[in-house]
Amino acid sequence: MEKKIAILTEEGFEEIELTLPKEAMEKEGFKTEIISTKSEKIKSWNDGNWSNEYKVDHVIENVNASDYDALFIPGGVINPDKLRRSEEALSFIRDFF
Repeated sequence: MEKKIAILTEEGFEEIELTLPKEAMEKEGFKTEIISTKSEKIKSWNDGNWSNEYKVDHVIENVNASDYDALFIPGGVINPDKLRRSEEALSFIRDFF
């Protein structure tokens, strides 16, 4: 059975800290889905500047931690700062524990 990984992020995630792990997980057969409080697209950060946009698979209010086998949160400065101020994100993270 395919395992699903929730990638929880906001705009401002460090691009390589999402793309490389996502590619590695998918190469190993995991299904990854980008979850955010924003719908449609979020923008990454790379080398001190705004970079590419990435499609959001699901808005956080429409998913449950129980839908996933694991949680991955990409690094950066802006991303975790925004996530820790979102009660929806904090609740989603807590539900994994």
